[in-house]
Amino acid sequence: MAKIDGGEMLVRTLEHEGVREIFTLHGGHLDAIYAACAAHGFRVIDTRHEQAAAHMADGWARTTGRPGVAIVTAGPGVTDAVTGVANAFMDSIPMILIGGRSPLADDDKLPLQAVDQMGILRPITKWARSVTHTERIPEYLAAAFRHATSGRPGPVFLELPIDVLFARVDEERVEFPKNYRPKDPAGPGRAALAQALKWLREAKRPAILAGGGVWFAQAAAELTRFAELTNTPVMTNAKARGSISEEHPLCFGGFGAIHLHAKSGGNADLVILLGTRIGLFTGGRNSVIPSDARVVQVDIEPEEIGRNRNIELGIVSDCGEFLRQVCETAKNEKFDRHEEWIERLSAVRNGMRHRFDDVLKDGPGPIHPARMVHEIAKTLSTDAIVVADGGETAAWMSNAWTARHPGRFLTHGYLGCLGTGLPFALACKAAHPDKQVFCIVGDGSAGLNFSEFHTSAKNNLPITVVINNDQQWGMSKHGQELMWGKGRTMATELGMVHYERAAEGLGAQGELVERAADIAPALKRALDSGRPACLNIVTDRDVIEPGTLAMYSAGLSGPAKEKPKPDAGGETTLPYYGKRKLD
Repeated sequence: MAKIDGGEMLVRTLEHEGVREIFTLHGGHLDAIYAACAAHGFRVIDTRHEQAAAHMADGWARTTGRPGVAIVTAGPGVTDAVTGVANAFMDSIPMILIGGRSPLADDDKLPLQAVDQMGILRPITKWARSVTHTERIPEYLAAAFRHATSGRPGPVFLELPIDVLFARVDEERVEFPKNYRPKDPAGPGRAALAQALKWLREAKRPAILAGGGVWFAQAAAELTRFAELTNTPVMTNAKARGSISEEHPLCFGGFGAIHLHAKSGGNADLVILLGTRIGLFTGGRNSVIPSDARVVQVDIEPEEIGRNRNIELGIVSDCGEFLRQVCETAKNEKFDRHEEWIERLSAVRNGMRHRFDDVLKDGPGPIHPARMVHEIAKTLSTDAIVVADGGETAAWMSNAWTARHPGRFLTHGYLGCLGTGLPFALACKAAHPDKQVFCIVGDGSAGLNFSEFHTSAKNNLPITVVINNDQQWGMSKHGQELMWGKGRTMATELGMVHYERAAEGLGAQGELVERAADIAPALKRALDSGRPACLNIVTDRDVIEPGTLAMYSAGLSGPAKEKPKPDAGGETTLPYYGKRKLD
C-alpha cells in the first residue's frame, strides 16, 4: 500500500486550486513541501527575506485576482512574514501563508524556533489553523482557500508542525476535497435593485466609486457597461484602477477627484459605492462624499454596510453579480445624459492633467519629480504593469500614469506599507512574463527589500526599477519643514547613495541619471536589456508633492512649494498637530 507524506498532500491540493508557483525562503521545516514541488513541476521562487515572500503572494493576488501562496519556515520565518500578511489583511487581499512549526511532540520543551505563531497571526488573518493530523492537510488547505476567497477576501494562515508534515500515511486514508466553494455568487434582492435604478434615473449628478470588490469579482467589463448604459461617471481606488480604462470618457480618476469636482460647482447627488469600504476618505470628517448625497453601498460583506456613515440603501451582493443583474435590467431603459455634469467633471480632469506642464520643459537645475514620472509614463508601453512604492514617489507616479487594464497598477493601501515595490513587481513578472513590469521606489523605501534584486536575477524575473533619489525621506522631511520650518528636521536625511552600484552587485544592470534629458534613453536601455535593471535618478529635494501639502496644511492643495497660509496671529492649524508657527 502506497504511503505519502504531508508535503505531497499539500502540493496535490494546490494543484487542484490551479496553483503552480509558490513564494518562499528555505527552512528545513519545509523540505517535504519542496520535494513534492519538484516532483510536480512547481515553480519555486525563493526570496531573500520572508517579508518579500509574503508581499509577493499579496502582489500575485492584486495582479491576477487569484490567491498567491507564500511558504515560510518556523519561528522567525513566520514572524518575518507578518508585515506582508498585515498589508494584505488591511486591503482585503486573498493570500495563503503556510508556515512551518516546531514538532508537536516537543511542545513545552523549549524546542528551536518555537513561538506562539497562531497568537501572532490570528489578529491579522481571516482564518488561521494549526494542523495536528497529517491526513487532514488537504482538508485544511481547501478550507484555507475557501476562507481566503469567500465573502470579503483576505489572508489566511495554515501552520504545519514538522512532525505532522513529514509523517507518511496510507494514501487511501487521505481524502482530497473537490467541491468546497459555492459556484454561484450572491446577488442583490429585486427590491433593492429596483430602488437603486429608480434613484439613478432621478439623479442629476451621479457618481460610481469602484473598489477592489469589482476587481476580485472579475467585473471590469460589467463596470464599464454599467457606466455606459447609465451615463454615470466612475472613480476608482488603487485596487480597482483600470477596471474601467482611464482613457474612457466616463473615468475621472481616484476617489479624491469627487471632492475636486464638487469644488467646481455642484456636489454629486447620488453616490454608488461598489465593493469599497467606507474608511479614511469616504467616511467621517475627511469624507470626499457630499454629506447630502444619497449613498447606495454594494458589498459582499454585510458588516461593511453603513460603516462610518449613514447609508440610504445597502445591498449585500457580489459586485459582479450586482453589475450583471443591473445591466440586464437597465439595458432597454433611457437615462439622463448628464451632459452638464460630465462636461464640468471633464474640465476639472483636464486641468489636473496639465497642472505640471510648466516643469516638463528642459531647463537648468535638478530634475523635477513631475518631469521624471512624465518621462517614464511616455516611455513605457501602454499595457505595462506599474508598481509604485514610497510616500511622495508613489503619489507622483500615480498621478502621471494612465491605467488601462485592471490589476496593472499596484501601490499602497490602508497599512501605508513601504517596501512592497520590488516584491509586488516580481510577482507581477511571474504572473505576466510577457509584459513590461516597471517599479518606481522612493530612496527611503529602497532600504526595505532592496536585496530582492538578487531574487529577480536568479529567478529570471527581469523587472525595471527606478529609484527616485531625493536623498531623504521626502514626505517625512517635507512634513517636518511644514510644521517646524526649513532646516528643522530630524531622522529624515539619507544623503547620496549609489543604488545602481548596489543593484549591480546583486545581479542587475545599473545606471545613474542626473539630467532629465537622459531619463527616457536610460529607461529604454533598461527595458530592452532583458535583465533586472536599476535606474538611480537624482531629483529635486525641495519639491513638495501636492498631497503632502494637503495632508499637513488642513486640506490645502496647490502647486509644488506653496506654503500653508497663516492666520492673523501668524499660526497655521494642521490636522492632528493643532496650531503651529511655520517659519
